[in-house]
Formats: sequence, structure tokens, C-alpha cells
Amino acid sequence: MQDDRPVVGVIDYRTGNSQSVVHALNFLGVPNRLLTSPSDLAGINRIILPGVGSAGTTMTYLSEAGWPEALYARVIEGRTPFLGICVGLQVLFETSEEQNATCLGWLPGTVRAFDGADVRVPQMGWNQVHRTSVHPFLAGLPEAGHFYFVNSYYADPADAGDIAATTEYGLPFTSAVARGNIMATQFHTEKSGPLGLDLLERFAKTPQEELCPA
Repeated sequence: MQDDRPVVGVIDYRTGNSQSVVHALNFLGVPNRLLTSPSDLAGINRIILPGVGSAGTTMTYLSEAGWPEALYARVIEGRTPFLGICVGLQVLFETSEEQNATCLGWLPGTVRAFDGADVRVPQMGWNQVHRTSVHPFLAGLPEAGHFYFVNSYYADPADAGDIAATTEYGLPFTSAVARGNIMATQFHTEKSGPLGLDLLERFAKTPQEELCPA
């Protein structure tokens, strides 16, 4: 019997937390594959870019492996559903104060550092996320729920319409974004218990025409 479920590709790179994401997808019964180069994209229907570490190092690796061009073709031009996690959210923006990185630039805005004089940096642990968007990716969540964070930087979108959820940590910051087929969370969905797993399952299993509004 043919399995017509979408296959989720998880980009595997030196600073990523790809194995944790794969473990969560396996727990959910989601068909998935690790992707080590753009040539592995054949047969992939959805893409996850996880990340821990720094934006500059992440972009260096992605650029050396040819990922920016391949992802642009698949995600921006081909509208393949895409989920960024942690640094995978930050590199969607134009620039990051971390290592003065030039990022993918899919969303307008920059990534800024938390002020260590106001809060402990990095933020590490559970914090409340307030849903602000009706995007289908987040629609099943409560208006406020707790998720697991590890971050020293936060996204500052130039387009408020891209903000899907916010969190307080010294100041209100963007903890999730969503625009059409592009979705991302600053928190670690794969480490955030039932609510995080619900988001991964929604991304992986919701029919594309329902998940990705035009």
C-alpha cells in the first residue's frame, strides 16, 4: 500500500539540533529524512531548519553547502511548507546582530541581542507564548501556553503582519512568525512537551492547502 503522507526533510548541519527534531517526528509517526545537502531534497514535501548556536556560523555552513539558493527555489518559488526552529527562525530575517550576520532575507527585519543588564542571557527555560495570529499553523494552540526557550537574541520583524506569537523577557519579543508557507518558532517545539509536539504534528500532517494560506 502506497504511503501518500508528506515526507518531512530535516536539514542536518553542525550547529543544528536535527536529531532531537527527528526523534520528535518519529514519536509522532511522521515520515522524515535527514538532509545533509540540497541534493537530498528529492522526494521531500516539507522542510524543517532547526538550529542551535550562532546565526553567523549557521549562515556560513548553509552558504558553503548551497542551501540558500536551493531553499529559495523550493520554499519561496515552489511554496514548499517550511518550519524554522530557534536559529532557524532568526536566519529568515535580513540581518542579525550576532556576528553581524547577513541572513536569508525572506522576511524583513533584523535580529537583536537581549540586554544582559536587564535579563539573564541566554534565556533558558520555559516561558509563556501568546498567540497573536490566525495562521493555521498556530490556530490549534491556546491563546497562551508555555514553551521551552534557549536564546540570547530575538527577531525584530519590520512587518508586524509576520508576527504570530509574542513572549515577555525583559521586553516583549517575537516568539513565532508565520507568512503563507513560511513558519518559524523561537522556542524549541521538539522540547516543549505536548504543545510543541502539537505544532510539529500540525506542520507535518495538515494538508498543504489548509496549512499554507495564500
